Order: sequence, then structure tokens, then C-alpha cells
Amino acid sequence: MKKSERSVALWAMTILLAILGLGSLGGGLWLILLGGSWYYAVAGILFLVTALLLVKRSPAALAVYAILVIGTLAWALWEAGLDWWPLAARGDVIAVVGFLLLMPWITRRLGERQPMAGVPAPGAYPVGVFRGAGIPLTTSLAIILVVAAASWFTDPHRIDGTVPARQQTASAGTPGAGPGPAIPDGEWHAYGRTGYGQRYSPLTGITPENADRLEVAWTYHTGDHRGRPGDPKETTFEVTPLKIGNRLFLCSPHQLVIALDATTGKEVWRRDLQIDPKQLALQHLTCRGLSHHPAPQAAANSTGGSQTGGACAAKLFMPTADGRLVALNPEDGSICSGFGRDGEIDLWTNMPNVRPGAYYSTSPPVVTANLIIVGGTVLDNVSTKEQSGVIRAFDVNDGHLVWNWDSARPDQTAPIAEGQTYTVNSPNSWSISSVDEALGMVYVPLGNQPPDQFGGNRSPEVERFSSSVVALDLATGQVRWVFQTVHHDLWDYDVPAQPSLIDLTIDGQTVPALVQPTKQGELFVLDRRTGQPVLPVTEKPAPQGAVEGDHTAPTQPVSALSFDPPPLGGADMWGATMFDQLACRIALKRLRYEGRYTPPSLQGSLVYPGNFGVFNWGGVAVDPERQIAFTTPAYLAFVSQLVPRENDKDLYVQGGERPEFSLPALNENFGSPYAVKLGPFVSVLGLPCQAPPWGYVAAADLTTGKVVWKHKNGTTRDASPIPLPFRMGVPNLGGPIMTAGGVAFLSGTIDYYVRAYDVSNGKQLWESRLPAGGQATPMTYQGEDGRQYVLVAAGGHGSLGTKGGDSVIAYALPK
Repeated sequence: MKKSERSVALWAMTILLAILGLGSLGGGLWLILLGGSWYYAVAGILFLVTALLLVKRSPAALAVYAILVIGTLAWALWEAGLDWWPLAARGDVIAVVGFLLLMPWITRRLGERQPMAGVPAPGAYPVGVFRGAGIPLTTSLAIILVVAAASWFTDPHRIDGTVPARQQTASAGTPGAGPGPAIPDGEWHAYGRTGYGQRYSPLTGITPENADRLEVAWTYHTGDHRGRPGDPKETTFEVTPLKIGNRLFLCSPHQLVIALDATTGKEVWRRDLQIDPKQLALQHLTCRGLSHHPAPQAAANSTGGSQTGGACAAKLFMPTADGRLVALNPEDGSICSGFGRDGEIDLWTNMPNVRPGAYYSTSPPVVTANLIIVGGTVLDNVSTKEQSGVIRAFDVNDGHLVWNWDSARPDQTAPIAEGQTYTVNSPNSWSISSVDEALGMVYVPLGNQPPDQFGGNRSPEVERFSSSVVALDLATGQVRWVFQTVHHDLWDYDVPAQPSLIDLTIDGQTVPALVQPTKQGELFVLDRRTGQPVLPVTEKPAPQGAVEGDHTAPTQPVSALSFDPPPLGGADMWGATMFDQLACRIALKRLRYEGRYTPPSLQGSLVYPGNFGVFNWGGVAVDPERQIAFTTPAYLAFVSQLVPRENDKDLYVQGGERPEFSLPALNENFGSPYAVKLGPFVSVLGLPCQAPPWGYVAAADLTTGKVVWKHKNGTTRDASPIPLPFRMGVPNLGGPIMTAGGVAFLSGTIDYYVRAYDVSNGKQLWESRLPAGGQATPMTYQGEDGRQYVLVAAGGHGSLGTKGGDSVIAYALPK
């Protein structure tokens, strides 16, 4: 490089250092005023001193910068330890600039004297990588490289262990093997395989020894793609198919019901339930699955679906996006006209505030020997005049209403009279319920009353049942017990997942238990007979100080088995560089945050865990033999800010008039004193402000509450502009399954893979690339050829931004 070019390079580096210095000093002083770290201000001063010395062409510039490098490393290790990604965010800019300073076009200009008239300039260079003032900088950068290498191979978040040996040996499909009806081992009759929601299969064909040999057996395309006119952003393919006989039954977002040959994937029949786009759901468009009622006696065909005069012997039930419950013949997809009115029930019957698209069911209902029990979802954070969250039980044969449980009138469960309506805006159940027919109870996970972030007007009944799991008597609908997972919920911590029922051996005694995952990270393990905790639950003090007109609960329940993360602090902030990390530190200090359950506020409150949940609708899988839960905890912080409303009609964000039946901007909360702004806590670059990992797989012993092992899971391949598969641990939306063969499966991570894990220690055994996001819960079954299949729906999730598609993929071991 010519001398003139070296001079330009020196000045360019000087300007860069000055810019970095001013930015770090300015932001650092702001952070100091907010009570945060002094590092950034000190670093800014050292950047500026280095720039000034470069102007003077002083070799001391490299020595000063070496002080910055070593100081940064010491500070980073003190805050983050040997954790690669937090260290990288703190040191990447520092290291890159340090290496640039050692380039010859910089070092050869340092210490260089201006030539005097008649005296030639010296020919030797006083500074270099291993010479003069370059030595301290070279040494400090070498130390950084050694620490970086060590941290790359260190995982401080990892827990290693081995799950307990099997305690039972009976097949989970046979009596005496724990809860669940006796169904063939190779079948999958309900969303969680049985009404007990275990997501556990007794099949043993796939094992840790052979799982790496899994290959695609067949692929089916539904032809149903998101992006049609009227589709909401959250148009999702979340289905877990059923397997009955040699048929698979599934549904798609636009309400197609499809039957496939389970062994070959060949389509047997399909039925389009013909939803008018004007009647479609306005916030969510999905179908998580169907429900099945078997024939009273064994039928001649594989599905028991013969019918006489429209009275199907066996039935499939499909909840639709326009508020209907449709009964279909599993044999050919025809309407079971003997059920309800011409084969369907109008779930809008007796519902208040009828408004197209505002009430529907995204989850399969519970089916028992005599009943089908249905909940539904309402628009979230739109108004205080939504529909009722009533739970209804219908006769499974003819569809007449048997009982209804309205949480505002919990003791009045007799069928509502004609012309009356259920209670407006009562807490709803949008997720999946579980049932124990032997105990005569259905277990319902309940959400909150809109709006989620303001509770000043809630009734005593709402306060009792919101964000709870409620056990209802199957015969009458009366409350048998209720367990509240969060008191006076102001964080959208509704109970999102199906309770899993499992018999546990504790102190030599068999305890019928219920495992309830929550968004805030608790796994409440309860006696499902009484609702009393099996693992201890402690009421812990919670932050106080709600907005005017509201209040907060003094304490909140915490389970002995909890994946609640530690509170966030400045040291937990993250970014691609030290500068967006600095911005996140400033943002954190400007928010109200006193740990979990910090109340919503006008200034903005940090909600961590966020309402995405540590656990969401995918729930957990439980193994009745090992008596463990396979879990997928995710960690993302959100920001909640209350905005006073001027009136009850105008859109806060857009202003002006609102067309009739249109969807307001989300979180308008008409009828409440406050609208609410909600969003993820991200940096100016759109990255999470909190450091990774953001997602794990973990196993927990349900008898002791101990987390046995915990590993970060998933890569950034499909979540970053550059598809680099860094195994940082990413969020998951969709549930896991486990098998008696000792293998668990998961497809819901935001990178497009289905993966298999060794249940004993969490080791990843296998992965396969998916053509789209796999935000669904897999299932497994046995085909007519005797092979065990693993089935995955890969269609993406609109609000997560994962790639859409229409694929149903079956994997099996080679023949």
C-alpha cells in the first residue's frame, strides 16, 4: 500500500474510532443516569483517546486500545462468564477494530516522523504486530481469541443427567398401565392420543439405536395454502392428525377435512366445509385437530363409520371457524345428518353479541362415551363486550344440549332456556381439555376475561375462575374443583395447554395426577381427584402498584417444578454488537420491571416470561412408565404499555370511523379505560434484547420436581437474514411426543426441522429438513406394513413468520 493510501486508511480509522467513541460515551452517560453500567462511558473515552493519539500518529494509541480490549474482556467475563453469545456481543466490535489497528497500513504510520528538509525519513518502522506498542494489543487480542475458543465449547446453560429407569412395564394402551382408554398401541385417537393428553405412544419400533435411520416414507399435500383474501395474519397449520384403523384424519386452516391411507399417504376422501370468507375468524384461522367417537360396537369396516338414516355409528367432529360443530362419517366424509340439525350444531345459539368471525373453536373438543364437550375462543383485547366463554356438553349421538357451564353463573348448569343468552365476556377456554371418565371429570384450561392487561372491573366469579384449570362433573357440569395458576391475571397468562393426566408413584402410593403447564413456566402437578398439589406450591410476594382503578394480587403461586427464568438485568441484555446491546440496556432501564408479575403501566412494563409463554398450546409430553415430562421451555420478553382511551368508539391507532364488523387494531380494548401496546422486547435491529438461549428441550421428574436434563435446542438458520445454522436455542410453538421406545419427537422450532431425542439424556438423535415451518405437534402410529411412522404437519405459522406450506410428511425406518 502506498504511503498516501496508508494515510487515508489512518484517517478513516481515526474517524471510525471517533464515531464509536461518541456513540459509546453518549449512550453510556445516558445509561449511567438511569443507574446502569459505567462500562460504555469508559469505553467511549478510550475510543476517543485512541482516535486522538492516531491523529498524532502516536504508537501509544495501540497501548491505550489494548487497555480497552483487556478491560472489555474482564468486564464481559465478570458479567457473562464463558458464555459465547453474550461475550460475542460485548467484544465483536472491540476485537474487529483491534485487528484493524494492527494492519500494516495503520502501524506503519505510527511513530513516523515528518521528513525534514534535506533529511530522509527513517527506513525502519517502530511499531508492528510483534514490535513496540503493537505487542500489548497483539497479546490482548490473542487472549480474546483463546477465551472465545473456550467459550465456544462451553455451555453454562446445560444440565446433564439421566432420567429414572422405567417404573411400569404394561402397555399404555392396556388397563392397569395408568390413565387412558384401552386403544390399540399403533393408533392415535385424540389430540393427545387419548383424552388424557399424555402425547405418549406405547410403540417401541423406533429406538435411540435406530432413530438416525429414519427417512421419508411418503408426503401428502393438502393444497390449502395461506394468503387467501380475508386470511388473518395468524393463519396456521397446527394439526395433529388422528389414526384410527388404517386411516389418518386431519383438517386444514381453511376447514378442509381429509382422510388418508395411513400406510401409503394416499387420499381416501376430503370434504370442504364451505366457510364464507366473511364469516371467517378475524384473529386466528387454524384447526388443531378433529375428535373421534367410536362405534358402540365393532363395525365391519376399519373406522366403524357405517350409518343408517344419517345416524353414523362412528363420528368425526370438526369445530369450524364460523362457529359450528360438524359431525362427519369417518368412512366417506359424508354428513351425519342425525346429529344436531342436519349434521351440525350452531355454537352461536344463545351466544351474546353475535358478530361474524368473533367466536369459534380452534381446538378439538373432548369426546366421552356419551358427551362431546366444547369450548371456544373470542377476540383477544378488542373489547369488553365479547361473547361468552361458556363450556357446553352435547349428547354425542343426537347433539342435544346436556349441560352448560358459564363461569359467571357456575352453579346454573342446566341447559339454558330458549331466548336467554350466556354471560357476556366471561373467561373462555380456547385450548384443549382432558377427561377422566373413570373419575367422571373433564379438566378445562381457562383463559382470562378481555382485556388481559386491565382487571379493574372483574366480578368475583371472574376473579375465581380466570387463568385456572377447572374440573367439571361429566354428568352435570358442576364444579368439582378449581386451581388458579395466576391470581388477578394482568399479563395474558391464560392457561394455554391441555392438562396431561398421569398416575404417579409417590412414597409407594399411586396418585392420580394432573400436570398443567403454564405460560409463566410452572408445571403444576395436582391430584386430579381434588385439585390439591402433589408437588408443593408456594405463594410468593408479587410486585404491587397497578394503574388507577386496578389492583394487583399480593402473592402468586409458584410450583416446586418450575421453568421460570431468573429476572432480567442489564447483564442479560444482548445484541449483534455492543451498541444495540447498549440500546437494550437503556430500554430496560426506561421500562418498569420488578421481576415476574410486574404490573402493566403507562410508562411500559417488561413482561418476562412474555405472553408467548414458556409453554403454550403445544404443552408437554408425559411418560407414564418413566414418570417424567418432556418439555420445550421458551423464553422471550415482551413489553406491555397501557394507553388511556379518550372514548369508547374511535380506533386509538388509526383514528376515524370503523366499518361495521371490521376488526379493530389489536389491543384496542373498547370499553376499558386503556388500550394496550404489546410487542416483543427487541433491539433496533429486531433481535431479542435478552441473550440466548431462547429455547430448550428438558426432562423433569414428575415425582420429585427435579429437572433431570436441559439442553438448548434449534438453530437460527431460518430466523436470520443470513441462513447460518448457529445452535443458539430458539423458541418452539408446537408440542412434543414421547414413545415407549425411548425417543421423543419435536417439530415446532422456528427453524424448519423435525428432530428426535433420546428421552434418557436429551441427546439429539436425528433431524430432517422440513419444507416449511413445523408449528404443530407430531404423532406416531403403526402402519399395515408393521412399521412405526412419525407424522409431521409442515405448513408454517403466520404470526411467527415461518414459511407457509401444505405438507404432511410421514417418516419410517427403511423396509
